[in-house]
Amino acid sequence: MTETTTTAGSGGRDDAPRSAARSAEPTADQKARGETALTAITLTINRTPADVYAFWRNFANLAPAMENVASIAVKDDRTSHWIVNAPGGGTVEWDAIVTEDVPGALIAWSSAEGADISNSGRVEFRDAGERGTFVSATIAYDPPAGIIGKLVAKLTQKEPAIQQRRDLRRIKQLLETGEIATSSPPNPAPKA
Repeated sequence: MTETTTTAGSGGRDDAPRSAARSAEPTADQKARGETALTAITLTINRTPADVYAFWRNFANLAPAMENVASIAVKDDRTSHWIVNAPGGGTVEWDAIVTEDVPGALIAWSSAEGADISNSGRVEFRDAGERGTFVSATIAYDPPAGIIGKLVAKLTQKEPAIQQRRDLRRIKQLLETGEIATSSPPNPAPKA
């Protein structure tokens, strides 16, 4: 069963125009890898495509902006190791390998063999004129424990479609304002 979440152009809270939406179906290669769930979102970031691409291409920049990512270790120009918090307090890990890289335009990746969760995807950066850059992120993955695992992940707010939407909004905030807004209370000042 293919599950698709597309927020762009489907009445979601996305701010990108309908013309920026992508078709959201797993490719034949993704299906062959068992990646049957797919999420896609497009939003606008008020920075140039070159700026957004440069931020994204240094994968170490992404971990602080992604809620459930425990760490990203860059191994070389094409390979990075991801550790992500999972429902139930565990973690999942994989090596991500860049499969396509067009400076200023797109980055595509695929998980290496042995990944806890097989996944692949692409992030595209397109000029949005005075509005900055349309960023379209599409991720295909093999949900652990199928539909039940997906439901548990959704209930614990660790479902990839939910996380993808939150993470892109956090990256947007970081790139546009230099900080990420949070509802967490600040640390109290030490009492004398």
